[in-house]
Amino acid sequence: MSDQTTSTAPQRRTFLMVLPLIAFIALALLFWFRLGSGDPSRIPSALIGRPAPQTTLPPLEGLQTGNAQVPGLDPAAFKGKVSLVNVWASWCVPCHDEAPLLTELAKDKRFELVGINYKDSADNARRFLGRYGNPFGRVGVDANGRASIEWGVYGVPETFVVGREGTIVYKLVGPITPDNLRTVLLPQMEKALKAGS
Repeated sequence: MSDQTTSTAPQRRTFLMVLPLIAFIALALLFWFRLGSGDPSRIPSALIGRPAPQTTLPPLEGLQTGNAQVPGLDPAAFKGKVSLVNVWASWCVPCHDEAPLLTELAKDKRFELVGINYKDSADNARRFLGRYGNPFGRVGVDANGRASIEWGVYGVPETFVVGREGTIVYKLVGPITPDNLRTVLLPQMEKALKAGS
């Protein structure tokens, strides 16, 4: 009888030593599948269906179209038209990648492109737009980041579709890419253009 109790004791100790490893592997697999299954650009926004923030932002000083200063952000300008609001900065690497796509989007005159320049210097922001071309009809400067918080921005770049009623109808987290432009953003823009027309 004593042989049997001594032989089960080492087995029990081995099992207790391996148990934390099994638990760790199970948790690691759970996190791997949960984190890998989601699309980070599909983070829900509490602002969908709500009016765009009523935050007025000053224009980007020295940014001109022709001989006129490009206006800043005025929430009243959202009423009656569809707008694409892009939060960007010259120091943001993905913003450089999406800039040519925004320039192409600006050719569609059915909606207005609005830029919110996030925590940037005026000189760098003007150089950025000089390099890629200015796709924006309006550029508001959010020097301290307060307006971006009101828009629910997680980080730059982010893009919002604002409908004719001045409500946010869609939010894209991360840069605009050829793929999400074709499969997500343009269909959302078309839906907003058709609504209320």
